[in-house]
Amino acid sequence: MTGSAGRQPVIAGLGMTELGKVYGRTAGQFAADAVRAAVADAGLELSDVDGILANSGMSGGVDIWTLQQELQVRGLRLLTEMQAFGSSAGSMLAYASMAVQSRMADTVVCVFADAPRQPDKGSAAAYTGRRTPTGFEGLLGASGLTSVNAMYAQAARRHMNTYGTTSEQLGAIAVAQREWAARNPLAQLREPITLADHQASRMIADPLRLLDCCLVSNGGIAVLVTSADRAADLRQPPVNVLGFAQCHPNYPAARGSEFGLVSGAAQAGPAALKMAGLSISDVDVVELYDCYTFTVLITLEDYGFCAKGEGGEFVASGALAPGGTLPVNTGGGQLSAYYMWGMTPLSEAVIQARGHGGERQAPRNDVVLVSGNGGILAHHSTVVLSPNSPD
Repeated sequence: MTGSAGRQPVIAGLGMTELGKVYGRTAGQFAADAVRAAVADAGLELSDVDGILANSGMSGGVDIWTLQQELQVRGLRLLTEMQAFGSSAGSMLAYASMAVQSRMADTVVCVFADAPRQPDKGSAAAYTGRRTPTGFEGLLGASGLTSVNAMYAQAARRHMNTYGTTSEQLGAIAVAQREWAARNPLAQLREPITLADHQASRMIADPLRLLDCCLVSNGGIAVLVTSADRAADLRQPPVNVLGFAQCHPNYPAARGSEFGLVSGAAQAGPAALKMAGLSISDVDVVELYDCYTFTVLITLEDYGFCAKGEGGEFVASGALAPGGTLPVNTGGGQLSAYYMWGMTPLSEAVIQARGHGGERQAPRNDVVLVSGNGGILAHHSTVVLSPNSPD
């Protein structure tokens, strides 16, 4: 981002609650705890915060009135709820960065929290009970497209039919991310898996198997955004926000749609890198929204890490795993670590940019590229982070 060096936006605080199968707390309580943790991580007090951006998952429960009351913060200069589903974290970070740079606010916390899991029910029940589509949309249900799993399966199948992508190639993504998760003490699933395990896992929506699908988690994550001059005296090494962009494809359900073939990453990625004054070859670490293995594959293609249609060969090469040429989802991602929408890749990006990854720290971290994906490939956000100040 350009502008006054002192007003360069940076992430100076990261707050994470306990994540996963955590019960007895509401999404609102998780959100408040995550905000407190992010403020404490930066070495600040709640009274220093003058902006809050909130995003609630599918279960709801995080609204600005309740959150402000829970935190007992007064006189905020910025307070709003934002919703672009899985791309919301990137959108909130962009908004917070612009607010800091324009002096609309000095210290803004972006928070996501959700609590869809119930102790007496399996993860499959977390997002059931939605309304039955009517009218034209009802035709989708009549044809079997009744869930997010089915819609992503349709996207994956179209990519397979067009480019020859295979289930085994998608499985390579799941295996690589589990290798990273084994090094992450916060990950829900740390037991190593093999490609054979992936192929043996039950079919959820053909061609997507159980190990192609993300976790369901309870918890909250927040990041604190302030200016570089203020962050200089704070507790943590600042993570510079160098670039950001969005794209919302709105694929038509009609002949000629690029659904399953091209995602919003194709526009948002280059735009964010251009703002940062960088190119794809400068990227050291990639933290991608991975609601499904297929989302990782198409995002890698659209960012330009490989040619369109060659994503299957690229991920099967071992490039994404520890020791590979492109560290991807170094905490295990949503497939193996925890599912906090866009805050999953963003939180790991902050950890990597700080150099706090421990056993899973990438060898180089000068440029970290982060994606968010919402809806059925309908919304996309990209953020470029770095431990280094922009030139």
